[in-house]
Amino acid sequence: MNLRITESQSAYRHLEQKSVDELIGLINQEDQSVAIQVKEALPQLSGLIKAIVEKVSTGGRLFYVGAGSGGRLSVLDVIELPTTYGLPKGVFNVILAGGVDRLADALEEKEDDTAEAWARLQEAGVTSNDVVVGISASGTTPFVLAALHQCKQHGIPTGCIVSNPDSPIAAAAMFPVEVVTGPEFVTGSTRMKCGTAQKMIFDMISTTTMIQLGRVEDNSMVNVALINDKITDRAVRMLMEKTGIADYEEAKTILLRHGSVKQALENVSKIV
Repeated sequence: MNLRITESQSAYRHLEQKSVDELIGLINQEDQSVAIQVKEALPQLSGLIKAIVEKVSTGGRLFYVGAGSGGRLSVLDVIELPTTYGLPKGVFNVILAGGVDRLADALEEKEDDTAEAWARLQEAGVTSNDVVVGISASGTTPFVLAALHQCKQHGIPTGCIVSNPDSPIAAAAMFPVEVVTGPEFVTGSTRMKCGTAQKMIFDMISTTTMIQLGRVEDNSMVNVALINDKITDRAVRMLMEKTGIADYEEAKTILLRHGSVKQALENVSKIV
């Protein structure tokens, strides 16, 4: 049986007796350890990201499979990508216990379902050209573990993000990422340090993959979708900086004609 550090007793006692200042100071102290633990897992994470980039760059897809806080955090990351990077919908996906449409309901009981995840992956037409990444703080979630076992049997590349060492889910994954963040501030509340580590890792996976796929130039979101005035203004100023166009309205007209900074840059000769 694997060591369930995520369920270990908090290092702090009698929290109800502490002041607001004491509580937030201690939580902040615990949070500072998360980035250090993520750093320890960077070699593992590098292998996973390289596998994702390889598959996605040749027409494959990424599927996160998760439940609880980690699964919900993956949804938040994935829904940002079409706007931020112009990524076509369906390239990054989430198979969430209970369904993404029930995100706000927090259907924790669904994490024990051992058939749903694989059934939904099959409905999506998952193949060996895709990558499936399981998300589980404990490293034992049946919903996730069953899906990874099925993927292995069908030759589908897998990874995982877990917070306990030597877990069944890590053992089932080709590219395991183990970030052992230790006991939580409130015993067993893995939405805290585990969740913070997961958010950091999702940022690294999506951002690094988008850069590797050419959806960032220099340090700019040149494929950002022009969905509101704030983003359009940002894109106009980006285009002005990159082309030397001095007139805001001229740059905006060019931008809207082409639909993105990247398309505008490919069709407009640089002034400088």
